[in-house]
Amino acid sequence: MDLLLIIVGLILLILGGNWLLKAAVALSVKLEIPKIVIGMTVVSFATSAPELIVSVNAALDGFPDIAMGNVVGSNIANLGLVLGITVLLTHIDVERSFYKTDWPVMMIASVLLYFFVFYDDVLSRGEGFMMFAFLIAFLVYLLKFQKLAVVDDYAEDDEPLTLYKIILFLVIGGVALWGGSESLIRGAVGMAESYGVSKRVIAVTVVSIGTSIPELAASVIAVMKREKAISLGNLIGSNVFNILAVLGITSMVHPISVDKAFSVDLYWMLGFAFVVLPLVFFPKGLRLGWRDGLILLSGYGVFIYLTI
Repeated sequence: MDLLLIIVGLILLILGGNWLLKAAVALSVKLEIPKIVIGMTVVSFATSAPELIVSVNAALDGFPDIAMGNVVGSNIANLGLVLGITVLLTHIDVERSFYKTDWPVMMIASVLLYFFVFYDDVLSRGEGFMMFAFLIAFLVYLLKFQKLAVVDDYAEDDEPLTLYKIILFLVIGGVALWGGSESLIRGAVGMAESYGVSKRVIAVTVVSIGTSIPELAASVIAVMKREKAISLGNLIGSNVFNILAVLGITSMVHPISVDKAFSVDLYWMLGFAFVVLPLVFFPKGLRLGWRDGLILLSGYGVFIYLTI
C-alpha cells in the first residue's frame, strides 16, 4: 500500500508540475512580468503549499519537530537535491539581480529564522508575524522593481493562454502537486516508520524530500522546456516562502518549540543557502553548471548520511 501511494504521488507531481509551468509561462507573457518573478511568487507558492499544509497540521497535532524539520529539511533539499539535479541537466546563466536581490533575501530569511530560535528554542507568534510581514514587503518589491535574473533562451516560444485557462491550469496544477505530495509523504512516512526511524529524522529526510518533490517536478519540467528562469526562481522563492510564509503562518497558529537537535540542521540550511553564491561565480562567472550540481548533490548526500 505504501509503495502504491508513492507511485500515485509521483504521477500526480509530474502532471501537476507540467500544468503549473504552462500557467506560469502564460501568466508571465500576459502580465509582461519577468519569469523569475512568476517563479518566485506563483510557482513558489503552489510548490510550497505541501510544506504549509504539513507544517500547520503537524503543529496543531502537537508535533512541532515535524513542522520545523519539514521546512528546514525542505530548504536543504531544494538547494542540495533539487538545484543539484537541475543544473546537472542543464546550465543556468544568472544575471546580477540574482545576487543583488534574490539570494540576499533568501539568506536574510535563513539567518532571521536562526536567530529567532537560537536564544529560546521557540518560534513565537510575534516572530511569525514579523516573518510574514517581511514576506509581504519582499513580494511588493518583486512585483514593482525586479528585473531579469536568468537569461531566457527561447522567449519567442512562449504560448499565450486566455485568463480562464491560466487560472484553470494554476488550480489543477496546484491541486495535483498537493495531492501528489500528500500521497508520496504518506507512503514514505509509512515505510520509514515500519523501520522505527525517529520523527526528527523522518521530518528532515523523508518528509522534507517528499514536500520538495513538487519543486523538483516543477524545476525539472521547466528546464526540459527551457524555462530556466522559472526553475531557479521557483527554488529560491520556495525557500523564502518556506521560512517566511510556512513557518510564519504556522507559528502564528501555534508557537513552535524547537529541539536542540535542530541546531545542527539549521547550520546545514544556512550552509547550503550561502554556498549557492560562490558557486554562481566559480568556476565560470554568473553560471551554474554540472560541476556545481555535483558539489550540491555531494553535500546533500553527506547531510543525509550524517542525519541517518
